[in-house]
Amino acid sequence: MSFEWLHLRLAAPLMAFGGVAIDHVGPTREFPSVSALTGLLANTLELRREESALHQALQDRLIFGALSIMPERRNVPLVVTDTQNAKLEKSDRGWTTWGAPERRAGATYDSPHRRRRDYLADHETRVVLRLAPGDGPTLDDVATALDRPARPLFIGRKPCLPSSPLLAGRARGATAYEALQSLGIGGRAIWPDEGDGPDNALRHNIADLRNWHSGLHGGSRVVMEGRIA
Repeated sequence: MSFEWLHLRLAAPLMAFGGVAIDHVGPTREFPSVSALTGLLANTLELRREESALHQALQDRLIFGALSIMPERRNVPLVVTDTQNAKLEKSDRGWTTWGAPERRAGATYDSPHRRRRDYLADHETRVVLRLAPGDGPTLDDVATALDRPARPLFIGRKPCLPSSPLLAGRARGATAYEALQSLGIGGRAIWPDEGDGPDNALRHNIADLRNWHSGLHGGSRVVMEGRIA
């Protein structure tokens, strides 16, 4: 059976596909995670952060493959690191995702707040995605929302504004690997383990699921990684 897939072009001067963060370090992966794409689509569909059940249902239905397009003569992604330092005084407050301002704790204000964030520079990723049967938006609903999103979109982090519309068209294929092949673009790619792909593809277990009810890491899944000819 052949399915219809949406074809997304994710390109920006800087973008981030966040990996597992430890302490103040925010890494980036080469490919988007399930949770990142869920958040991106939820933003286009005007879902509110507190609508955790709708986010979870969307993530549970999402099936996708992703392909990296490298500039000429580059074989690996170019990663740049932004080191951020901020001195927080006693009265300073920070914006949070849980709705209450964050305040500085402790008695001393001399040490700055430090964090490090990695970004993919001048990178482009193609994504093919579809939604498994279930309650919620249809693939056409998602396509319409991507064409006219309810809110401004960013790729991974708020400074990462896309350099072009995200919806690049549609694709067809029985699997994500076949849909990626139908784009006619070569590069390194990941796709769900559906029993197809080149013999030399690598099998990975990646932690990229989110529990939208708790807001915490929600598990891992198996993907294949290899080259699309």
